[in-house]
Amino acid sequence: MVKIRLQRTGKRNRPSYRIVVTDSRNPRDGKVLDIIGYYDPLKEGNFRIDLDKLEAWISRGAQVTPRVKSIVKLSKKGMPTTT
Repeated sequence: MVKIRLQRTGKRNRPSYRIVVTDSRNPRDGKVLDIIGYYDPLKEGNFRIDLDKLEAWISRGAQVTPRVKSIVKLSKKGMPTTT
């Protein structure tokens, strides 16, 4: 099963995440099919998601994890993001 989930990056005690499309059997930091955005939990509002890619992967049957779903919800609300 293909999932859209977070992949941890960054240093110890300074996490940041990529929003990736991967096979659910791969490890968290394993091989990815596509990178569709990023999320920094330490800076409020610091995320970016390519909604076109997201919709394309969902239409192909990819499942979205609950955490990514909440980030997408914020993105669709029009919450300001930084570049």
